Amino acid sequence: MTPPDFALALPKVLLHEHLDGGLRVATLLDLLRQRGLAAPAADAEGLAAWFQARAHAGSLVEYLKGFELTVAAMASPAALQRVAFEAAEDARAQGCVLAEFRIAPLLFEAHGIAPDEAVRALLAGLAQSALPSGLIVCAMRQLPVADTLRAAELALRWQGRGVVGFDLAGPERGFPPALHAAALQRVRDAGLPITLHAGEADEAERVVEAGRLGARRIGHGVHLAQALADPARRQLVDEARNLGLHLEVCPTSNVHTGVAPELARHPITALWRAGLSLSFHTDNTLMSCITLAGEARALLAETPLTAADLVQMQWQAAGASFLGAERRAAARAAIADFARERAIALPPLV
Repeated sequence: MTPPDFALALPKVLLHEHLDGGLRVATLLDLLRQRGLAAPAADAEGLAAWFQARAHAGSLVEYLKGFELTVAAMASPAALQRVAFEAAEDARAQGCVLAEFRIAPLLFEAHGIAPDEAVRALLAGLAQSALPSGLIVCAMRQLPVADTLRAAELALRWQGRGVVGFDLAGPERGFPPALHAAALQRVRDAGLPITLHAGEADEAERVVEAGRLGARRIGHGVHLAQALADPARRQLVDEARNLGLHLEVCPTSNVHTGVAPELARHPITALWRAGLSLSFHTDNTLMSCITLAGEARALLAETPLTAADLVQMQWQAAGASFLGAERRAAARAAIADFARERAIALPPLV
């Protein structure tokens, strides 16, 4: 039987969490008041209930609407720094030994915050925490290609100074990664790792498309499961495996956006058993009202995945992290110690 504290004690690697989707409720309320912005509720309890009610949006487009509130609240250097610091501390409290956080800095231009100023504040916040972490710069795929190129150049200016990767986020269907091939090529040529949202709201083919464009990791990627049951598309799974793609799966968020009807029928188990490299993540702790330990507990309770599976996923996540070799090795050492104490076998180091 899995000990009750297993989910919290498990050393975790967080690869997929949006800073503008993970604010503390009390912090969001405080920032809204500071900026003179209307809140959907008068107190933290009411605001938490508001997010609980919105969690089951049923589609990615609807789910993303809550970000207009959080971005407006975060639109000052002090607020950005605070949110980043608190996110890192919250992840550390959830048992994380390594974390990467992501955000689209260009979103704050409309509020008078220059992109470099936003990145500087976010990195300062992450540096305040003892948790080893890095920042992934997102571009919004529905915006003009010129904006993606600007986001790419922004990421490269901060490469080696806390920015560890580049991403395309936002509504997926209708905005394939190939639209932004030039920016992705620029980032890849500069040696900055790429993770792309793909196969969340769009088809399995988008996952492989992202890999061909240079992504080493895939945000979500769960629609790749479509190809598992379709012999005519099975080669997509094989290619994803051959490309060495690591899927950053966010089960609770996927239920909220309508990708899966319930956690028990989420494709994470099928993808894992197909031999794909993957790990589980929160996506947006505020929007989905979930913690990383809570995600682990839910997977153990509602899917066939075992404690050993979750430990092995953390091992793979540590290996897939964009942070430096020393930090990846330290994370894997913590995971290996935890596994050894529980007689859980891990793959050999490669």
